Amino acid sequence: MKKKIAILGSTGSIGTQTLEVINNNLDKFSIELLSAHSNIDLLIKQTIKFKPKTIIIGNKNHYKKLKMTFKNQKINILYGEDALNNFSEYCNVNLVVTGLVGKLGLIPTINAIKNKIDIALANKETLVIAGSIINKLLIKHSVNLYPIDSEHSAIFQCLIGESEKSIEKIILTASGGPFREKTLKELKNVTKVDALNHPKWKMGDKITIDSSTLMNKGLEVIEAKWLFNVDINKIEVVLHPESIIHSMVQFIDGSIKAQLGEPDMKIPIQYALSYPKRIKNNFPRYKFDTNKSLNFKKPCLKRFNNLKLALSAAQNAGNAPCILNASNEIVVESFLREKIKFLDMTNIIEESLNKISYIANPNLEELIETDYITRNFTKKIINNL
Repeated sequence: MKKKIAILGSTGSIGTQTLEVINNNLDKFSIELLSAHSNIDLLIKQTIKFKPKTIIIGNKNHYKKLKMTFKNQKINILYGEDALNNFSEYCNVNLVVTGLVGKLGLIPTINAIKNKIDIALANKETLVIAGSIINKLLIKHSVNLYPIDSEHSAIFQCLIGESEKSIEKIILTASGGPFREKTLKELKNVTKVDALNHPKWKMGDKITIDSSTLMNKGLEVIEAKWLFNVDINKIEVVLHPESIIHSMVQFIDGSIKAQLGEPDMKIPIQYALSYPKRIKNNFPRYKFDTNKSLNFKKPCLKRFNNLKLALSAAQNAGNAPCILNASNEIVVESFLREKIKFLDMTNIIEESLNKISYIANPNLEELIETDYITRNFTKKIINNL
């Protein structure tokens, strides 16, 4: 029997690569629902090819075009954030791939869990904002969550057959992005074009900027805490520019497990879709005879203060990671629009963390309010620069 899949964010980097994997395994998977924000042309092509029963477009202006395009077909066409948040009411699926960017992925994930739909999570912000709440819901509703991030997929694979009590340390690897060798002085003049030129991974704009500041790795530390139920002090970040070892786990006996492979997001995507089985594919294989050197070093927190801010927010817990994430989303958007400079992003996030009221044990409503307050506060700082 085919596994029925919903993809939230089907026209983004994760969504398009997920559809590549599914296209190679149409005997194993079927597409029931696709969603996109505004890339209507690609959504139309995907709909024609994969024939989902439901499609959701975020931008209402594209709704009429979708209705006209598929007027003679039995496709349920919806629009808006409310439809996205409650997507699970419009489809019967076994697994949802959350490829949405930022806070937008939080409520759809929560509602999917409440409807007992397993999650293939690429939206790290969901656990950054509300990890404690998500974990309680997963247990309450007996739902599985499979990580799609290459680092977390690697850890997930390394921990199969192991006890949580045997973990001494989780080691998250980071490519270091395009600026790992630059000085703080050189970072002052970084442009949007420079920051979007990632040396290893093909990703969307937001996550690529996060990678260039190492904020992405800070968010992944917080995500790992909730995914694997480990103390934040047991998570370490190392720079590994080759991006061949995707992450490691060190155990209490001193042994280390590592998951290796070419830097290709389709590998962890496929694993999340097919778990606990592995599916044969023709993706490029790592060749030890042509790749003879693997390098590691600690990241410099003076140059990449975003990682330091994220680690501090992780230690403080409460609504601090929510503040971190909300402010970061706004500054990245502003940097991409060339309203602020590269190093301004860190300074603005730090000011937000210092000024927004801290809540030690926030509920979901308080986290949503924190997110709203932080975004407005961050925008005011940017407007006053």
